[in-house]
Amino acid sequence: MTAMGLREMPGVLLVGSHPSSVRGVCNRTRTPVGGGVLVVDELGPELYDAIVTSAAVICARGGRTGHMQSLCRSRGIPVLRVEESALDALTGEVTVRLDRQSVVVGELDHAPRVLTDPVAGLDAIESICVVVTAASDIRSTNALVPRVEQVDCFFIREEFACYAASLSPIDSLRAGPDEAERYGHAIAAQLCAMADELLPGQRLVMRLLDLRSDAAAEITSNVELADEPNPEMGLHGARWLLAERTYPHAFRAIRTHLRERLGAGADRVSFAVPFINDLDEFLRLRRHLGLTAETPLGVFVETPAAVHSAAEFCASGASELFVGTKDLIQFYLAADRGNHLVASSYQTRHAAVLAALRQVVASSGETGVPVHVFALGADVDHYARHLPVHRIMMCTAELRQLATRIAADHR
Repeated sequence: MTAMGLREMPGVLLVGSHPSSVRGVCNRTRTPVGGGVLVVDELGPELYDAIVTSAAVICARGGRTGHMQSLCRSRGIPVLRVEESALDALTGEVTVRLDRQSVVVGELDHAPRVLTDPVAGLDAIESICVVVTAASDIRSTNALVPRVEQVDCFFIREEFACYAASLSPIDSLRAGPDEAERYGHAIAAQLCAMADELLPGQRLVMRLLDLRSDAAAEITSNVELADEPNPEMGLHGARWLLAERTYPHAFRAIRTHLRERLGAGADRVSFAVPFINDLDEFLRLRRHLGLTAETPLGVFVETPAAVHSAAEFCASGASELFVGTKDLIQFYLAADRGNHLVASSYQTRHAAVLAALRQVVASSGETGVPVHVFALGADVDHYARHLPVHRIMMCTAELRQLATRIAADHR
């Protein structure tokens, strides 16, 4: 119930955050408004600047693990999905009630905090790779008190580095080798800023560019892109990298600039291949990028084919495996991660998903190749107890929330 004159509308919480409620003024401009509540039909990369300055986001479409929802999760920005017909009523001041999965329209005097259940610790976890979007995420993670000692790695998607630097990668790459190299230098500058925040014993991994055509179209001005019927299964990831003739120029520029700027510290920055199926793609991509056998290159396991190729990746020189559960789940369960109509079928703990994760972890075998499994905050304890998982990936904000709750439980 709400006070007289207030209206509470139910929704579905796609991304949570630590406070039980967030208050702000609705922002429908699709432009940055600090501390506002961004109200849009659907989240996309063109809204990056508006998203990262918002206190909360309300949308009418999308799932829990969509690409921009992942950005919000990393930044600790809650996302509530409501019925499309409810968007028009969202004006003025609103309060997003995370504890009730609702939004209250009007000036709410207060929103009571709710008690949370005790959480399991991280004792079973040996290594945490934190998913970040900017150097500030590394700084805030390392500033946690008490410090989470298992954090030894940070992970950034190349496309998020593009968004943060207002880069248009397709425009740059298609403009020729010189522009591709300039693009590479700009990405390297972002990586150097992140590397400067690393503590001793920590490292940084960048997943190479993986833009779906629909997302690429939102940040591309000078190149006409194919209108794919199903971008999630289209030309992106490893298959796009193999087809992009100038990307090796950009990649070489990234590595050269890192070496010039960081010296021996450049060895603390490594790379991983996105959306790859099999060993043939892995070996061809290494050649395409001009990598020697000694140059480390990780593999992102995101498709059923990659699950079955994991042992071959390990035996053929992959430096480490990262299990991208968000994509892997949607392909295993045929449930689009961005489609709220099939949200109930997108199950992070489904038996088939757990079996796939076990297979990947076991695939490293005698090679000792590290395997990192991405886990939502709510799944960390479940994965630790039901899988042979000792290395996880998780978003900055969720790690911060988990660490805060663990510290509170131990007081």
